[in-house]
Amino acid sequence: MAKELILLSEVDGLGGEGEIVRVAEGYARNYLVPQKLAAVVTPATRRLVEKLKAQRLAREAATLKEAEELAKRLSTLSVKMTAKAGEQGQMFGSINAADVLAALEAEGIKLSKKQLELAAPIKQLGTIELPVKLHPSVTGTVKVSVVEG
Repeated sequence: MAKELILLSEVDGLGGEGEIVRVAEGYARNYLVPQKLAAVVTPATRRLVEKLKAQRLAREAATLKEAEELAKRLSTLSVKMTAKAGEQGQMFGSINAADVLAALEAEGIKLSKKQLELAAPIKQLGTIELPVKLHPSVTGTVKVSVVEG
């Protein structure tokens, strides 16, 4: 038998904060309600849902605005990194995501490794544009210049 609950916070694979979902009674009784991730649907919790939705929309709008501003800042930024290289520009070693993140942090921009989309370490000299996932709807780019040094 399914139980109708209101999610009080986001639950992976189930839904976001303020959504009304139907789940198995055991899942509700043993996990969602004790962890304060959900509450049973009542008239009072329905009012709470409306309040949570309004708060979430305001929070998402602020987050989106911050992400857009950071994307603009990243588009004008070029991070310069040095590496030892051979005659054909082949590097001795590589530059990975942690190196790029450390250089960005030195510029005052703090990102997580999940946000930086670097498929493989950089092993050639030159300039590369890396996509940065700032928000589900905002992706910025940062230029990384690798020079011999």
